[in-house]
Amino acid sequence: MNDHERDFFNRRRRFLGGLGALGALGLATLSRPRIAGATESDTIELPFANGTRMLTSSFPQKKDVILLRTRPPLLETPYEVFDSGVLTPNDRFFVRWHLANIPTSVAPSTYRLGIRGCVEKTVSLKLDDLLTKFDRHEITAVAQCAGNSRGLFDPRVPGAQWAHGAMGNARWTGVRLKDLLDYAGVRSNAVQVRFKGLDTGVVPQTPQLMKSLDIDHARDGEVMVAYAMNGEPLPYLNGYPIRLIVPGWFATYWIKMLADIEVLDRPDDRFWTAKAYRTPATPHSSVHPGDKGFKTVPVSTMVPRSFITSVRNGATLPAGQSTLVRGIAFGGLHGLKRVAFSDDGGRMWRETQLGQDHGKYSFRQWQATLSPSTRGSRVLMARAIDTTGQMQPLEPNWNGSGFLRNVVETVTVHLA
Repeated sequence: MNDHERDFFNRRRRFLGGLGALGALGLATLSRPRIAGATESDTIELPFANGTRMLTSSFPQKKDVILLRTRPPLLETPYEVFDSGVLTPNDRFFVRWHLANIPTSVAPSTYRLGIRGCVEKTVSLKLDDLLTKFDRHEITAVAQCAGNSRGLFDPRVPGAQWAHGAMGNARWTGVRLKDLLDYAGVRSNAVQVRFKGLDTGVVPQTPQLMKSLDIDHARDGEVMVAYAMNGEPLPYLNGYPIRLIVPGWFATYWIKMLADIEVLDRPDDRFWTAKAYRTPATPHSSVHPGDKGFKTVPVSTMVPRSFITSVRNGATLPAGQSTLVRGIAFGGLHGLKRVAFSDDGGRMWRETQLGQDHGKYSFRQWQATLSPSTRGSRVLMARAIDTTGQMQPLEPNWNGSGFLRNVVETVTVHLA
């Protein structure tokens, strides 16, 4: 263990001793968030009708995030944060819980991660075991809600009305799930692995949130159990003390406050895997409003997306001068190959300059130069293409769940 790792572990242990009290103090107020002295300056306009939302810093370890719902908490990252760098700051990182009963405190000394089911030995691991018994693993990856950008669906659909901020990119540190499963000894008849956290429903009839992965995926060496995010212990609302990380897959699989890993000898037939989070089995997961009888498949892997972050829609730019336009993009399941840019509504495209590559699952910055010679309006567009050649569509998809939007987004600017 080098000095950097030893320092990390020492800071981790000190943090584990105090965060439980912080969580109890903060989460006790979730049902009635304190937004003291709220004024119009504490609100933000999202890019759709009825899009006025309040900014809040009332949740533990969160600062100036968009409040969508208090219980279970839904907090969105303001769009301008994505222009500040590739890594999304922990205190601005979006929050999405499914079930309302979240533990108000977690005692690090008694927290256990269980591994059971179709294994050679049932295992109960302490948090300190994860720090000392297994190799440390790190990956930079995007977490994105399947309903990110749902508020832009037309016609509108039920569900949390996110703009583009139900996503974030972080450097995750922890242990490979494969190493944990090997420690327990997976039997040859194992089919899937199911994961469960500590959150529960308000009424007993609410299905416990559990998600499953095929055994080969669970053991691919990339899926991991993280205890740190951007070099710091996980924020409470982002899954403290540990959460599942499934790179390239939507965050519905990234179980927070992970407490139970069950290896199954049959396909998972529970609600959250077999029935919830399904999308049309059609190109771009798209159907027409009112369509019925179509087949569905589980939401799983992410697709390419790109965003213009340095220029706001409706901005006025100087004609006859060059303006640097920048943004972020990611490839989803596959790495990002390139980003194309258009300043004429998609008639002509040119290549952008890509920034540092932080790995195939990460945001990547891009930039292009806008050099308009005449006044008037321009429609700016950025289009991500992954390493398999898959690219963003020019027309938006639609489905009744508001899932998997990845259309090329537009920004209109005025040149004067």
